[in-house]
Formats: sequence, structure tokens, C-alpha cells
Amino acid sequence: MNPNPRHPWLMLVTRSLLFLAFQAGIALAFLLSGSSEAWHASAGWWPFAIIFTDLVCLALLIHLYRQEGKCFWNVFRVERQFIKQDLLFLLGFLLIAGPLGYLPNILSARWLFGDPQIALDLLVRPLPAWAAIASFALFPLLQGLVEIPTYMLYSLPRLEAQGMRPWLAVALASFFLSAQHIFAPFLPDGRFITYRLVMFLPFAVLVALVVRARPRLMPYIAVIHALMDMSVAVMFLVNMQ
Repeated sequence: MNPNPRHPWLMLVTRSLLFLAFQAGIALAFLLSGSSEAWHASAGWWPFAIIFTDLVCLALLIHLYRQEGKCFWNVFRVERQFIKQDLLFLLGFLLIAGPLGYLPNILSARWLFGDPQIALDLLVRPLPAWAAIASFALFPLLQGLVEIPTYMLYSLPRLEAQGMRPWLAVALASFFLSAQHIFAPFLPDGRFITYRLVMFLPFAVLVALVVRARPRLMPYIAVIHALMDMSVAVMFLVNMQ
């Protein structure tokens, strides 16, 4: 079955909308419990907004692939005949991805806040022990399974299949992958919004180019991505109440 031409566009924005919707639901729970700063309090629980979003998006991806007569889980199948050359390619990828994933984060935080710790304190807030542990267990795993496949394996190639120029498809997928971070969490602060927008943009472009060129690398990149997000989840464990 041919894919619905609207679906790749919808999946570009679905995660951002779901992040915002789930944060609003958490804020409503705080409001009903008597909190006078419900939205501010909800921002600290953004890992759960992502977990809920990932579960919805995972179900959507499975459904959308099935509509095309495909199995979503096949994107994580390791092609054994290419293992050696793929691992060698990944070594080069990591040498580039490491600085691209780290430096824009630190440099943009220093540029916008003067001190990267200020941005980190806005992002990582103390959670109860059970919530920090649940975040550590679920957040990296689900992100590895869902985030990059949504933009780079579902939307990007289908936008190209509709006749979009490759550079534009890469640019759109990269932008929306990076821009979704504005809503995880969403704080009505210009500096924080800018920080969340730009901190992952160079890494997103690199991932888009690599996955477009070699989609069979997805299982390896999923593991790398999960480990990257695990480093964030560890911060919640360290700061748990």
C-alpha cells in the first residue's frame, strides 16, 4: 500500500505536539493538587512527557509501517555481511559525532546563560527516587527505539519519495529533530528556547546524512543514542530527592 503523503509531514511535528500535550497534562495534575506554579513544576518531569510520547510514537510507527506492508522492527536488523565495514564506519562517525553532540550544548549554554550550569539546572531538576529510577530505565531505551527512526527512517525518505530535493528533506528532518527539544520541557524563556533549539542541530544534521546514506546503521546508532540519553538519565539519579 502506498503511504499517505500527509503522514511524513505529520510525524515531523507529532513528537513536539505530544511533548507539549503531556507536559500540559502533568501541569494540570499539579494545578489540581494546589500548586501555584504548576507549569514550572511540570517542567521538571519532562522525562515522563518523553516516555509517554515515545510510547505513542512507537505505536504509530508500527501502525504506519504495517499499513505499507512492512515491519517496523526490521529497521533494527543487523546485516551481518556488512558488520566489519559498518563498525569501521561507526568509529569515524563517533569521532565526529562526539564533539558535535557535546560542544554545541556547552557553547550555546555559555553564550546564552554565561554559565552552562544555569542551563543544566533548568533542564535537570530533582525528582522522587521512583521517578528518577523509572526515567533511567525507560527514557534511554525508548529514545533509542523511536526518536531517530521517526525523523530519519520514516519521514525523510518518504518526503524524498514525494519529489522533495534531498538537501531539503535532510534540512527539514534535522530541523524538526532538533526543534522538538524546545518542548522537552517547554519554558516560556527566550534564552532557554534558543538553547534547546540549537544545542542538537549540528548532531541532527550529521545523523540525517549518515542514516540517509546507510540506513542499515540504525541498530548501531540506536544503541549509541540510548547510551547518550542514559548519561542524561544518570543526572536524574544523582539529583533524585
